[in-house]
Amino acid sequence: MHCIMRSRSLLSITAVISKGFSLALAAGFSSQLAFAVGEPAQRSDQNNSLPAHKDAVASAISKLEPAMAPHPRRVNFEREHASQDARQVADWIVDSGDNRGMPFVIVDKVDAKVFVFNAAGRLSGAASALLGLGQGDDSVPGIGTRKLSSILPSERTTPAGRFVSALGHNVHGGEILWVDYDAAISLHPVITTNPKERRAERLETPSPLDNRISYGCINVPAKFFKDVVSTAFKRTNGIVYVLPETRSAQKVFASYDVDERERLQAESKHLPAQILSQIGNR
Repeated sequence: MHCIMRSRSLLSITAVISKGFSLALAAGFSSQLAFAVGEPAQRSDQNNSLPAHKDAVASAISKLEPAMAPHPRRVNFEREHASQDARQVADWIVDSGDNRGMPFVIVDKVDAKVFVFNAAGRLSGAASALLGLGQGDDSVPGIGTRKLSSILPSERTTPAGRFVSALGHNVHGGEILWVDYDAAISLHPVITTNPKERRAERLETPSPLDNRISYGCINVPAKFFKDVVSTAFKRTNGIVYVLPETRSAQKVFASYDVDERERLQAESKHLPAQILSQIGNR
């Protein structure tokens, strides 16, 4: 249901973790090693070059190690089915700490599913969801102040992005989780006031194809909202990540692939060992 009454403004926090971080790290590592090792013929202290090279390489390694997590973190979805995008974004969130120690929610619009995690990244629960009727990842400017009757079907979108969220109440006093305050988008218990929409029934079907019905808000089962969502966000803010359907998740969140990062990290750690071995045999 389109949320009209507003409680308080939510402070936006944008944490950008560039996918290029790992690539830049690997490139920077190579350049530091090239400078550290140098060419023996260009040095005047030929007899003392071995200790100098080892010290320089060790220094380069010590400067880079703090920036690389030794064990990349990943999310356990337990027995819940989750798309590749949902898994990659969840892994990035816990590995980078993008949730800033707060509970977080992942809304997969393509699969019409919501996942709730606690501050440590442990799955608290998952459920089907109803989403905006119109496909798209952006809200129409000013839509949060418009009357429902003026909103076209194509404008009823659930915006993608990272939103700092908090519990609030709608005009009827019902508890909701604000997502995009300016666009009047929230996550709330399913609305069943219009029997023709069959919202509760739509949530029960196994296919996500009939889950596009709302004005943009995210509807979830009432019990799930009370037991999982409300409990997770009680007395705390959190983050809601709404996955895109027309753009890539990496572009929307500036995220990185944890598996790729681990591979690059392993390669960058292997390189110094090779160089040290070559130096030791000279």
